[in-house]
Formats: sequence, structure tokens, C-alpha cells
Amino acid sequence: MRRILSVLMVVGVSINALSQSSLQKLEPVSFSLVNITDNFWKPKIDKVATKTLAACIYQTEIATPRIRNFEKVARAKGEKHEGIYYDDSDVFKALEAMAYSLKTHPSAEMEKKCDEWIDKIAAAQQPDGYLNTYYTLNGLKDRYTDMSMHEDYNAGHMIEAGVAYYNVTGKRKFLDVGIKWADHFDALFGSGKQNWVTGHEELELALIKLYKITKNEKYLKLSDWLLSERGKKVAKGYTWTDWKDTSYAQDLVPVKEQKEITGHAVRAMYLYSGAADVAAQTGDADYLKAMRTVWEDVVYRNMYITGGIGSAGSNEGFTQDYDLPNEQAYCETCASVGMVFWNQRMNSLTGSTEYIDVLERSLYNGALDGLSLTGDRFFYGNPLASRGQHQRKEWFGTACCPSNIARLVASLGDYIYAKTEKNIYVNLFVGSNTTIALENGNVEVRMETNYPWEGKVRLNINPAKISKFKVYIRLPGWYKDMVAPGGLYTSEGDDGMPDIFKLTLNGKIINNTYENGYAVVENDWKKGDLLQIIFPMNVKMIKARQELKQNNNRIALQRGPIVYCIEGADNNGKAWNIIVPENTTFKIIDYMVLDESVKALTADVPVVTVSDDGLILKSEKRKIIAIPYYTWANRGNNEMQVWLPTKITDVKINY
Repeated sequence: MRRILSVLMVVGVSINALSQSSLQKLEPVSFSLVNITDNFWKPKIDKVATKTLAACIYQTEIATPRIRNFEKVARAKGEKHEGIYYDDSDVFKALEAMAYSLKTHPSAEMEKKCDEWIDKIAAAQQPDGYLNTYYTLNGLKDRYTDMSMHEDYNAGHMIEAGVAYYNVTGKRKFLDVGIKWADHFDALFGSGKQNWVTGHEELELALIKLYKITKNEKYLKLSDWLLSERGKKVAKGYTWTDWKDTSYAQDLVPVKEQKEITGHAVRAMYLYSGAADVAAQTGDADYLKAMRTVWEDVVYRNMYITGGIGSAGSNEGFTQDYDLPNEQAYCETCASVGMVFWNQRMNSLTGSTEYIDVLERSLYNGALDGLSLTGDRFFYGNPLASRGQHQRKEWFGTACCPSNIARLVASLGDYIYAKTEKNIYVNLFVGSNTTIALENGNVEVRMETNYPWEGKVRLNINPAKISKFKVYIRLPGWYKDMVAPGGLYTSEGDDGMPDIFKLTLNGKIINNTYENGYAVVENDWKKGDLLQIIFPMNVKMIKARQELKQNNNRIALQRGPIVYCIEGADNNGKAWNIIVPENTTFKIIDYMVLDESVKALTADVPVVTVSDDGLILKSEKRKIIAIPYYTWANRGNNEMQVWLPTKITDVKINY
């Protein structure tokens, strides 16, 4: 017993040393401590818990062979693998989403289903800890011979799911499967062992989650080592040998030397999320410096107005600066989900709101667009214009996006609040309640709002005892006409109303201070204290930089965090014949898109029409309706545009 205690003490000292050097300034408040109550997000979380996860379960168990592959491994009868080599990951992401949902929607039936899947996964694990149905069924002799084959990616999602399920249920079986695999991998790869470069980054951030829950430092070291392997020209696999595209997997130069965004968008987001996690635990400022440089390259030159990233379908990622086509936009849903992950971590490292501004833009537009209003149809790519050829689908051959958006929405509470030992931070405006532990005691926070449709937010602050602390309230960039950091997009209020922000404490306007984009309210707080914030919700006409040539002489519409589009379903079947002059004034109306109650925008603008004989073009004033971008493509095939021409600059007959 004395020997065991001494080992634990050594580990504890090491962990404490790491935490002392941490760069992390803010600690997000876990979704498990946040109860979401508002009229915007709660119905979506409810639909994920029912419709979306039901679709994931059906596709995983019945319509595709994903679960069958685990059953085949357990039977050990020489059966062959069905499907794609990375299909295991979809099972794990679905399990992670199911775990989050169990916290907000307890269900004995759902938990039983999770346990059934976990039993099958555990039965497929090899004695040495290896777990991958593709290689186990097709020949273990070939495992770890091609770094492009997602063995580590699959395992990373398995570890994330195992941690999530343990945190929600307290059950260790799945977590122990992940630990056994991580120990197996650590025994083979690392400093002084075999080289390894993750072909699809994900394991890096998963190992940090495992480190946090086990307090075993080797997982932190392994994650850091995986980051350090990039850019050393040690990778082997089809990405590097057949494609000869080192930048595709962000492997051109070491992570700490990277200065621009390259390659596959989802891989990049997971990589930089992992780097942020390692920086937070180790205090390695070189990671933070590199990430800031890359982040600026993404946001300043390579991000859509929706917060979507990765313009090209050819590499599911980035090309050159300002290459942001609209109709051909790829904008994978998973990439927008990754933008949420990465930007939250950057906010935690720096305490700056500009990262939450980007997170919010990606969340409400680029990511949420990936999920239908019914909860059971999905977008893989999210274009910003369509002639009617784009439609949501029940599932995909590569099915990463449905379960990814499901796990994001199910864990939305993770992104609302943050804290330090002494203070509270409000990052997103979502009706909710939570209890936040500060050094002087617990503080109950209740937020009431009809955001994003209205700009009024009520914050009830109820400390267990009278205590002095600060409440930091994010001031969104959109209300200050800063559409996105870096000036890729700029805006003006189209209604001439001033953008006035108002903050009161117990009904009295207060003199607050400002820090890193937050309004800071310091007070001797007592039960019943009420902070009220009012943000102006003017309609903004967005312009893009001249370098973004496809959007010259065009505007986009935004109100609050919501980006709008014109869809044919609301405009006589047309969206490509509408002109919106820069002096147009929009009115805000209540509107329904299926069962979704939204604020729509309407105005009288020139609409180009063709005479019956097809010989004359003319324009006439008509009333148009713009709807939130995330709601389009829910009513059949329709034309759609986000960027609307302000004038006619040319006429081309046929296209």
C-alpha cells in the first residue's frame, strides 16, 4: 500500500505542475450542469433526442452494416467487413450524442440501447487492446501500415464517446475499452518507439479528454507527441504516397510553425482543437501563437458569412485565399461543428470574445443548417446558392455529419457559460439555468431570453451568500457592425436606427467596464439581483471585401447572429431574379417555415421578369421575403441565394 501511495503522489505532483503552467484563462461550464429552457434551442435538443438519434440508430443497426461488423468480429468466423474502413467512427459519434442526450432526456430505453452497443464493441476488442473492425475482419497483419486509414481517428471518437458515457451514467465499461486501446497504442508509438502521424486528426483531442478523467499523464504526453510528429516527413500512407499532398493532412510543416490554413477542413479543426487542449494543459505558448496565426488566416480570408469553411469539394477543404464560391460551396457540416470546438477552446485560452463571435456565427448558421427542421434529414455540404439541385438526405455513404451535428446540439450547454475561480462569463444567450461554483460559494444563474429573435436578455444572479465577484457579458461583434474579425465582411444598419447597447442592474443603468469584448459588472451580489441586457437587433446589409470577387455588387442580410437567404418557396419559386438596392429598408415579420416560428425579413424590391414571348426583360417592384439560412431546403427543391445583387451589371442569355 505504501508503494501505491507513493506512485499516486508522484503523479499528483506532476499533474499539479502542469496545471500551474496552464495557459487556460476560462473554464467552460459543463453542459451537464446547464438546463436549457428557451424556445429556440430546447425544441431542437428535443428533436435530436427523438428524431435525429432515432435516425442514427436505424441507419447504424438496420440500414447499414456498422453494428454488424462488430458482431462479426466477436463471432470470429472469418466473415468479411462491410462498408467503409472508417464506419466504426459513426457508431462512436452516435453513442456520444446518445450519452449527451441521456443527460437532458433520461431514457431507460436509450440507455439500454447504448449498453447493447457497448457490449458488442467490447466483444470486438482484441486481447492486446486493438479495436478496429475493418482490419480485424480483413487481416490484422495489415494494421498500422497506412496512416491514412483512420485507425486512430476511429479510436479517438471511441474514447470521446467512452468518456461522455462515463460522465453521464457512471458506467466504466466503455471508458475501460478506450483506456485499453490507448494503452495499447501508447505501447507501440511515441518517443523512442515507432513513428506515427494521424492521417485524420481526432485522437489528439480525445487523449486530452482521457487524461482529464484518468489524471494519467501519459495520455497528455502522447497527445503532445502526436502533434510534434507532424511536419517531420515520417508519415506513410496513400495521402502522402498516392496523393502526394502533405498539406491535405496539415503535415507540411510542424504544428508550431504553421502559418496558414491548408487541406481538409475537418482534419484541420480537430488538429487545432487538440493543439489548444495540449496548450491549455502544458502552457506551451508556441501552440497558441501558431493557432492564432492560422485562425486569422481562416477568419480573415477563408470563412463564409455563415461561418462555414472549406470551399472545395475536391479536397473537402481549403484552396487559396478569398476562394469562396457560393453555389459550389462545400462547407461541410462537420467543419462548422469543428469551428465551434476550436473557437471555444481559443476563447478559453485567451478570454477574448472574438472567438465566441465566430463560434456563434458557425453555430447558428453553418452548423445548424446541417440539420433539417424535422430533425431527420441532413446536409453534408452547405452551399450559399442553389438552382434547386440541393436537397437534404436521410443519410450518406460517409455519414460523419448526422451524428456530429447531433452530438453538438445535444451538448449545447457546454458553450453558454464559462468561469474562473472568482468570476462568471456569459458567452451565448440561451434561456437556461445553472449553478456555478466560485471560490466564495455557489451562484445560481438563470437566463431568460427570446434570442436570437429578440435582443433582450435577463440574468438572475442568486449567490448562496452575499459575495463580491464579476459577471462578464459578451458583447457580440454583430451589434457593433463588426460582422467578423479581420474585416472580410462589414455591415451597416439598413433602418437608420442607432446600435445602442443597454445594461441595467436591478432596473438602474450602471457604469460598467469593458475587457476583451465583455461588459464587466462587479457587484456585491445578493439573491434576486437582476441584470438586464438589451442588444439592438437591426437588419444589417453585409458587404464582402473586394478580393471576394463573386460577391462584388452583392449584399447579404443578417439580423442578430442569424444570416438570411432568399428561397423560392417564399418568392414565387424564384430567388435568382431579385435585386436588392443598397438603400432598401427591410421590415421584420413573424413567419413560419414548416413548424419553425422565425423572424423573417420583407421589403419591396425590383424583381426581373421576362415577357410571355421571351423577348423583353423588365423589372417591377414586388414584396420579397427572406428567411433564416438554417431553415432553407425544408420544403422541397427550391432556388436559394444568400448573396443578393444590388444592381444589374450584366445580362447573360442562358447559362
